[in-house]
Amino acid sequence: MTNPGRMTPRERTEEIEALTLAPTAVHAAASKGRERDEPQDPLRTVFQRDRDRIVHAKAFRRLKHKTQVFLAPEGDHYRVRLTHTLDVSQIARTAARALRLNEDLTEAIALGHDLGHTPFGHLGEQALTPLLGRPFRHSEQSIRVVEYLENGGAGLNLTWEVRDGILGHPWSMPAPSTLEAQIVRYADRIAYVNHDMDDALRAGVLAPSELPAAALGVLGPTHSARINALVTDLVETSQDAAEVSLSAPVADALDRLRDFMFDRVYLRPDASAENEKAVHMIRDLFTYFLDHPDQMPSDHVRAPGDLPTQVADFVAGMTDRYALRTYEQLFLPQRWLP
Repeated sequence: MTNPGRMTPRERTEEIEALTLAPTAVHAAASKGRERDEPQDPLRTVFQRDRDRIVHAKAFRRLKHKTQVFLAPEGDHYRVRLTHTLDVSQIARTAARALRLNEDLTEAIALGHDLGHTPFGHLGEQALTPLLGRPFRHSEQSIRVVEYLENGGAGLNLTWEVRDGILGHPWSMPAPSTLEAQIVRYADRIAYVNHDMDDALRAGVLAPSELPAAALGVLGPTHSARINALVTDLVETSQDAAEVSLSAPVADALDRLRDFMFDRVYLRPDASAENEKAVHMIRDLFTYFLDHPDQMPSDHVRAPGDLPTQVADFVAGMTDRYALRTYEQLFLPQRWLP
């Protein structure tokens, strides 16, 4: 029980924010709030509570069994969707702290940005889009997760700022409203381009001599050097600016690396056969449950929307191994003893 007249830990944190954050930062005490009003927590600010709710969500735990780039990698050190999320969080928090922006808000957005990702990475989005008759966007699905699908249908009731940042983190979406969310947008790209390249080198898909020399000349020869160069430039370029950005030479180098990764790794011809298998699997699962909605698990939350949207919720929420196991049970002969 709090002592009347004594400042709570949350109020102390809010006071520290008022004294130390940059004028352009979002203060927890000034949040636009939640869809459903809640009493304030005595210990944590609203953004700290959002971060904790995301970390404790089932969708967050499932990220450890969702593909980042390589399907079912054999090694222990390849990234998965969860380790990607942690990379993004680390990069974004470093930049937010250096720029005196709200680190708790930044962290919450970073940890929640990929909650709606399908199994098998972006292949799942590719598989579901024609079946729904509209683009399936993982950022929009992440919002469905936090608004409806978690907590037995009640959602996580996150603040407006965190939901805005999650929705707007891909570059294909309109820019998010806060500088904290803009940091996450950059951190996401910085993280995946570099760690996917690291994984491709480990897998033998790329050789060090094949990496684009012009980009490495700007960013550095090693993974850690490139991350450091990108984050340092992001902070230096964004200091006291109206928006978060990289300098022109560094942004160009990052774009060169990204284009190289799409050409040599993400869209490489030798992966097309396995990728097609994953796409067909997702589509077969979707079609099956669309025809047999009663066979979706009883604990699956039916969020607002038509039946195809609800089936997409179920399929998108699967981990890679759950999708494989379900497909095997539905479509492949099962071993049995006479």
